[in-house]
Amino acid sequence: MSKFGELINVHIPVLIDFYTDWNESSIAMNPVIRDVAAALGDRAKVIKIDVDKNKELALALRINGLPTLMIYKEGQMIWRQSGELDANTLIGIVQTKL
Repeated sequence: MSKFGELINVHIPVLIDFYTDWNESSIAMNPVIRDVAAALGDRAKVIKIDVDKNKELALALRINGLPTLMIYKEGQMIWRQSGELDANTLIGIVQTKL
């Protein structure tokens, strides 16, 4: 979990996609997350975390639905939503957090 703290404790927004390789909605979000990362460039960090490989973290953050998307800034969660979103909507949400 200390590595997670290092990931989120930065001055730019950090968008995290909690996913699994077997969940259809998670798979559907892969190209969306790729597009969001490309559009935002170095203005935000985009990270994917596999909940199957990070069970303790998923439990601590109460990840129930997949995908679950979160935005952190300076170590604080500032937005969270479960389910699919399109790239333009997600880019807009992150941009409001810059």
